[in-house]
Amino acid sequence: MKDQNVEINEALDACENALECLEEAKRHLNSARNWGIFDIVGGGLVATLVKRQKMSNAREYMKKTRSALRVLKEELMDVDDILNVDLKTDDFLSFSDYFFDNIFSDLIVQDKINDARDNVDYLINNITLIRQSLLERMI
Repeated sequence: MKDQNVEINEALDACENALECLEEAKRHLNSARNWGIFDIVGGGLVATLVKRQKMSNAREYMKKTRSALRVLKEELMDVDDILNVDLKTDDFLSFSDYFFDNIFSDLIVQDKINDARDNVDYLINNITLIRQSLLERMI
């Protein structure tokens, strides 16, 4: 059995990795939101293309985040006796699929971008709390 601090450090590393992915996804979603607003007010084809590229970039970071969350969940199982945490990822997994399907208008896209940003913020807050709890348990 590994030392408690080793397990906690591994979980902390997993938190940091997940947070980095989420911050990048958020950065691209913010940019997509801004381009979406420009697109709504008449930005034309260029605005649409840039917005969609930003959405694609955000989707790639969401995929990386899903993988990072799986690792984090596994690492948290190793410290479960130390820290009782329930990391919910179901909403994240479903919103990323919903986020990129059936886009019919700029307003619907804008709403989906905002929903995705809300979910990313929710995960960032939860992982930050988990990280803080882990740090408090270090010997």
